[in-house]
Amino acid sequence: MSKRDRGIAASLVIAILGSVAFMVAYGFHRDTQTLGWALAVALAGFMLAALGWGFWIIPPEEVVDVRDDAPSPREVRAAAVGELEQGDREVTRRSVLTRLLLVALGFFGIATLFPIRSLGPAPDGTLFTTKWRRGTRLVRETGEPITKDSLNVGSVVTIFPEGAIGDAQSQAVLIRVPDGVGQSVDGYLAYSKVCTHAGCPVALYRAATRQLMCPCHQSIFDVADKGRVLSGPADHALPQLPIEIAPDGHLRATGDFPEPVGPGFWERA
Repeated sequence: MSKRDRGIAASLVIAILGSVAFMVAYGFHRDTQTLGWALAVALAGFMLAALGWGFWIIPPEEVVDVRDDAPSPREVRAAAVGELEQGDREVTRRSVLTRLLLVALGFFGIATLFPIRSLGPAPDGTLFTTKWRRGTRLVRETGEPITKDSLNVGSVVTIFPEGAIGDAQSQAVLIRVPDGVGQSVDGYLAYSKVCTHAGCPVALYRAATRQLMCPCHQSIFDVADKGRVLSGPADHALPQLPIEIAPDGHLRATGDFPEPVGPGFWERA
């Protein structure tokens, strides 16, 4: 291998070392200056290798080989064979540089994948689902389970899924109304507590009119009619939580809310 080939190979090794240094620095949470220097070394190695490849390996001239119909003299044929053999050796040396280039590009490609971790966790269905699942018990903020005898008619309480107390998306209000009002289960109705206008907590209940009101912008929802909006800026009903009374007397969810809770967003159909 000639000095020029060794120079190109050394540049590619520098690029590999720079890529490895970037991965190590990122893995050990080094500062951005260290990451920048490692990346600069890798790119400088590629730049030097590209310059060497362009000036020393790629031929700058165009060669036209005139074909003769008559057989060439023996001396000319011997010289041509020697040139072909020399060319084979050159190709062998060039293949080493090509493999080294592929290795350097591979390391650099892997290094560029490391910053993906800085993008944070992958998107999930937080906007579309809550922690309510079939069979989940309804519990108060204190963790006390709700039973069929927990509330009197006209009462309301904030509830959460058991095991997810304090989860903002999952908070709901449980209301006790007279039997036969709305789609109640033995007089119990549960609605999302997150207002569909601006996400404020729907915290006020008017037992006489069976209405839930958001104190932030005074949106009013009809408890007896599937949480329908009666007035205010909210543009759609409060999602109703499907519930049941289990054989042991505890109130349990039969699934999640049938639609996303809270204000509308562009993905909402």
